[in-house]
Amino acid sequence: MNTYSAKPSEVTQAWWLIDAEDVVLGRLASHVAKVLRGKHKTMFTPHIDTGDHVVIVNADKIKITGKKLQQKRYYWYTGYPGGIKEATPQFILTGNHPQRVVEKAILRMMPKDSPLARHQLRKLHVYAGAAHPHEAQQPKALDMAALNPKNKR
Repeated sequence: MNTYSAKPSEVTQAWWLIDAEDVVLGRLASHVAKVLRGKHKTMFTPHIDTGDHVVIVNADKIKITGKKLQQKRYYWYTGYPGGIKEATPQFILTGNHPQRVVEKAILRMMPKDSPLARHQLRKLHVYAGAAHPHEAQQPKALDMAALNPKNKR
């Protein structure tokens, strides 16, 4: 009995289009992280990039359940004394870059600090509106609401 290990030349990468309108943020992020890593495929190999490209549109219309919209905090440090900064998802969603909430949720579900994870994250394309420049790749639509009734609120 042999353990199968995928080779980079054997991997085919598909393109997926996900409409994030009224989809719960955490459920979307966990599914997209799984697709980016390639864990949805039978040929998954931890040290090879077997994942697919994912295009997410309408990221500004994502749903965040409970009181997380006001109570959740994103922290970062500027590198200067007293330079701790924070923002809520509500503040980010009403700002100039609302897609960053989705990007940050997916980033935090990927493996930490590895070159492979950074390579896999480059295959994530998130857009705040309904338009995207990836029509030439002919992405297949993935309906998150149809996967589970809890995915859409």
